[in-house]
Amino acid sequence: GDGAVMRLDKWLLPSIKLSCHLRSGHEASNLFNKVQGRSRSSKRKASRARGNFNASLEGSCPTIHIFSVASGHLYEKLLRVMMISARRNTKCPLRFWFFDGFMSPDFKASMVQFAATLDVSFEFIAFKWPSWLRDSHGAHFGIRGDRQRLIWAHKILFLDIIFPLDLQRIIFLDADLTIRGDLLELYTMDLGGAPYAFTPFCSGQRVNTETAGYRFWDTGFWKGHLQEQPYHISALFVVDLVTFRQQSVGDTLRGIYHSMAGDPSSLSNLDQDLPNYAQHSVHIKALPPDWLWCESWCNNDSKTTAKAIDLCQNPKTKENKVQMAKRIISEWPVLDEEASAMITSNAKLGHHEL
Repeated sequence: GDGAVMRLDKWLLPSIKLSCHLRSGHEASNLFNKVQGRSRSSKRKASRARGNFNASLEGSCPTIHIFSVASGHLYEKLLRVMMISARRNTKCPLRFWFFDGFMSPDFKASMVQFAATLDVSFEFIAFKWPSWLRDSHGAHFGIRGDRQRLIWAHKILFLDIIFPLDLQRIIFLDADLTIRGDLLELYTMDLGGAPYAFTPFCSGQRVNTETAGYRFWDTGFWKGHLQEQPYHISALFVVDLVTFRQQSVGDTLRGIYHSMAGDPSSLSNLDQDLPNYAQHSVHIKALPPDWLWCESWCNNDSKTTAKAIDLCQNPKTKENKVQMAKRIISEWPVLDEEASAMITSNAKLGHHEL
């Protein structure tokens, strides 16, 4: 027919089933083709707004897209070290995406020269928290006034919304990671139809027995809920944005979040608990265990093959992250000195240019 216009004036609507069909001559088209249907002018506008970047997975060395978030000078320091470690171990082009609202003005100002020196590209992205996820007082629903929870929410709830539609995959890397493996392997990994892939917490012979009593997912509620499925760590994960959108995973996660986040005892570790809780409806591809090693939960024997090392807090010692990094990651002091030298050099260059 001639089609119909549906007006959307509020977000909280009853469920409506929409039927659609492909027009004659377009039977072979894919409704989820993200580029099809966009006009050339809209593509040019998007290009001008975001700058040119390679969103394709094709070719032997595609641009690898990474997003991360840091809040506070300590995590910005750790983030720079993470970026250098990623660059050292990956030959393909790297593009970093950062949430604008959580980074300091100094970090944002320094990133132009830092990225140029490191030979990576970057972009700051802004996202406005949706009005339908606010409570009766106008506050962020389920955040409880906690800035860290707000960061976690941005990290996991809006993956289908915040990135360009033609971006096919993205890797999340925590600011306090040190990368030892080639991110190309992770970026092009077959996810077997899953929308995302996480590394399960160390288990079996890889377990750190000194913290075995703190493995909350092995007992109580989590053991019953997970059944035979593993509990995954959220410090590093890969998202197939095409599948993520096709399966409406964002809607599923936001729906679960909306139903649970009002309970103060639920989703304590929001960015981690939510995808693990949702496993029965949203499949998680388990990454090989070498893709995330953490001293708090993994024994030292398994560290030798680690492709990424995370500074997750030890529940027994509460050790400072910088001290921990210097103690357990042999290359970290050198990477930290390199990052500091780059910042100092770039600051002097900027001063001379003034």
